Amino acid sequence: MTIEKGQLLRAGVLKQLYFKNPLSLTEISKLTFKSLPLVTKVVNSLIAEGYVIEQGLAASTGGRRASLYLLNLDMQKYLISVAMDQFTTRMAIYDLAQNIIYPAQTLELTLPGDAEDVNELISFIGHHINASGIDPKKLLGIGIGVPGFIDFKHGIDHSHLKTNDGKHLGHFISKKLGLPVFMDNDSSLIALAELNFGAAQGKRDVMVANIGWGTGLGMIVNGQLYRGSGGYAGEFSHIPLSKTKNLCSCGKRGCLEVETSLLVMTQRAKEEIKNGAATSMTELFKDENRNVGELFLEAAQNRDPLAVSILSDAAFLIGKGLATLIHIMNPECIVLSGRGAIAGKVLLPPVQQAVNEFCIPRIADQTIIVLSELAADAELLAAASLVIENSLFD
Repeated sequence: MTIEKGQLLRAGVLKQLYFKNPLSLTEISKLTFKSLPLVTKVVNSLIAEGYVIEQGLAASTGGRRASLYLLNLDMQKYLISVAMDQFTTRMAIYDLAQNIIYPAQTLELTLPGDAEDVNELISFIGHHINASGIDPKKLLGIGIGVPGFIDFKHGIDHSHLKTNDGKHLGHFISKKLGLPVFMDNDSSLIALAELNFGAAQGKRDVMVANIGWGTGLGMIVNGQLYRGSGGYAGEFSHIPLSKTKNLCSCGKRGCLEVETSLLVMTQRAKEEIKNGAATSMTELFKDENRNVGELFLEAAQNRDPLAVSILSDAAFLIGKGLATLIHIMNPECIVLSGRGAIAGKVLLPPVQQAVNEFCIPRIADQTIIVLSELAADAELLAAASLVIENSLFD
């Protein structure tokens, strides 16, 4: 299907308003690299459609005050967000103002999975679409963030989820649910969420560490997500920094992930408890209705000594890996994001210590390290944004 330039510009204007509500015509013109008369024509057309409304006037800068425009929530267009990790899949539905209008639902689904797991995922999404009571015609699409090697252009998961033909997972889900489906690597999406809504806003060169069941990385270069020549840039967890001989999920030894993932941290906590360590996690881990990783992070937040010690050891190694990348990329900022970021200030000191120890001071001093304010919500918000990035708003 041929997409006309007018359709692309129309979608581009709506995309900018989604990420940067509200905007003036001049600001939209600069962001879309289109002339002011052309942008004015498109915005007027979108107002007539009901997608855009005029909010009022911008603050005075000495001349005539510009009109501001934003997306019209009365249009009732919605985004399905699916955030997957190695053990838990979450789904929520957002409106065009990044508000959750159908609360997050959880499915325990272990990756890697087979065709049966794909069917379970489809059933889970379909069930909650129906439960939301939203007219499917008002749904712009489904965004799915999943770890591993994802061909985001073709919706192919090379790592975890396989259909009967072994590929084109996005197309398969789309056909079953009757909605456009867009897939991307979870760490890449989290980096985009931080760039558009979080700690990386307004910055040009940023590394976003995704701390969760795995350890991922998204890179922002010149204000854009950097994917590399094949789309797989950012496989941070497979830097060979571990001194153990433990085998990584990728089949190699020495990967950073075998000592820094949330999975490894919780396993170590269980071993310490078995050996008689005094910790609040002894009671916490008895709650089988909650994810064990969340329980571990909760203990760390509450400054449980064992949880803090385990998390600090992992964070130091993550910092050592980041120190290596600082020498290569020279970023202005590193954002600690993903599910693990809810551990808060426990993460920062060991990461900073490793950077101080292993990085050239002149370079390290140019990089600030901050905690994400989006944390676990970054994954869901990012998956919803993936729909906006790709939708033509038909």
